[in-house]
Amino acid sequence: MYRRKIGDVVLNAVLLLISVIWLVPLLWTVLMSFKDPNNINGLTHLLGGIQLSWQNFAAAWTSGQFQLYYINTIEICAGILIVQLLTITLAGYAFARYSFRGKSIVFVIFLLQLMIPTSALIVPNYLTIKDLGLVDTKWAIMLPYFASAMGTFLMRQTFRQIPRDLEEAAMLDGASWWQIIWYVLLPAARPGLVAFSLVSVSFHWNDFLWPLIVTQTPQNQPLTVGLSLLTQMGETGAQWSMITAGTLLVVLPLLVMFILFQKQFISSFIQSGIK
Repeated sequence: MYRRKIGDVVLNAVLLLISVIWLVPLLWTVLMSFKDPNNINGLTHLLGGIQLSWQNFAAAWTSGQFQLYYINTIEICAGILIVQLLTITLAGYAFARYSFRGKSIVFVIFLLQLMIPTSALIVPNYLTIKDLGLVDTKWAIMLPYFASAMGTFLMRQTFRQIPRDLEEAAMLDGASWWQIIWYVLLPAARPGLVAFSLVSVSFHWNDFLWPLIVTQTPQNQPLTVGLSLLTQMGETGAQWSMITAGTLLVVLPLLVMFILFQKQFISSFIQSGIK
């Protein structure tokens, strides 16, 4: 019992240290965003030049057209998620409930996509988008992500855990296959859908490289690309106070969402089997 208590203390100390290390960049960003950009000495000291003013946030918001970037990002994340929920639900249902020739091979091919880094597909994806004439559009950002191997695998596993008796009872009542999915399977699979939605929104909200490559105008660029443009606005170099303020504007919605729905996040991941 004594050794177990010592082990718990050591584990908690390690976790506390990891938490502090994780918080250091965020703390630096918050402090830097409130520094006076005209105070040169303040930019070289962590606690120097701090002012309780929203000047940097206002400058980042107006200079970076963040209103437009926010709208673009919400449209992109929502568009991708809506289509993904449709495709992963249908694909997961097919792999979980139907038997057809080559089913195992096709499913393995789906899973192989998880082993391929997205950066390795940038060139072929860009050439495809270019051939379709979709460069510098929101469709160019969304199209490669309409299907998700991880989401398909997650929904397949979720549907396989749902008893077939529920479907058979619905079939006896005259329900069609899509009514079975909508009224029987999806309510039971809600934790898996929530878990995938959280992962999808977080990934595409923070995605930078692909939108940077396929978009050229602010009308189609998300927040991450807009934030990078702030580094090019300073005549004497990067305006770090404004850049960190812009960074907080980008990550703030995700931080607030995580704080408000932390219990739902953990519950969704546990129930859906994501570890």
